[in-house]
Amino acid sequence: MRTSKLVLLGVMASAPMVLPSLVRAQATPPKPNDKPAKPAAAFDPHDLTGTWDPVNLSRNWDAVPVYGTLSRDVPPRTPWAQAQYDAAGPSYGPKGIPNGNDPIFDCYPTGIPRIFFFPQPFRFVQAKGETIQFFEREHTYREIFTDGRSHPKDPEPTWMGDAIGKWEGDTFVVDSVGFNDRAWMDFWGNPRSEKLHLIEKWKRVDQNTISMQLTAEDPGAYTKTWVGDTKLSKLIQEPMEELPCIADEEHAFRDRIRLHAVHGSGDSDKDKKDNNKQ
Repeated sequence: MRTSKLVLLGVMASAPMVLPSLVRAQATPPKPNDKPAKPAAAFDPHDLTGTWDPVNLSRNWDAVPVYGTLSRDVPPRTPWAQAQYDAAGPSYGPKGIPNGNDPIFDCYPTGIPRIFFFPQPFRFVQAKGETIQFFEREHTYREIFTDGRSHPKDPEPTWMGDAIGKWEGDTFVVDSVGFNDRAWMDFWGNPRSEKLHLIEKWKRVDQNTISMQLTAEDPGAYTKTWVGDTKLSKLIQEPMEELPCIADEEHAFRDRIRLHAVHGSGDSDKDKKDNNKQ
């Protein structure tokens, strides 16, 4: 304390002109409109519970690839994957065509990771030994086991895969294998094979935001690792809708909405609302 006082006296003696301005500054009362910064809401970074709505989704097809797929930087495809991609006829995106052959037209499950790229909310429910993820789309869910188990040695290929999760610091890391090759990887018709190994990294950024980043290793479909962009979702309070896939409605939607999207024509307000539901 003695040393600090001596330093302060030395500063005051060497800068006599500075002190009055400091005194005036300290004596100036705050302006009536000055408000203290609002502190950030406290949150538990290990609590992902809640309903989350993806953000930054766009109907501009030049921008959408960032969100309709893992990332713009699609790795080189294997010959098998290239043939699958060439045969795919999506209704959205740069190679969209009318009356395409997207599996979801006939109510085949969307699957992981494609279901993450739809502008529809999902919910995390954390329980002992597992975290359950519910999706508004198709009114479906998947289990992420957090009880320390390993993957089965020879998992049965499924639409959602076999998922195990653990915390690494404040990041919830989900490791998934055991996928079938019947679902598309994304909106654009990129395929996945039964060799897909997917890593998801979920992080609660703040009270109302979580981020997701995907990394895909699929030697059956791609010759390099596919590293995804970071996607954001916002916490919402609205309940999720019941949106099962009904083939007749899906076909009607394709004919009424997606054909317009292929040709780049504008949608009515009602069409845009329906488009978000698909």
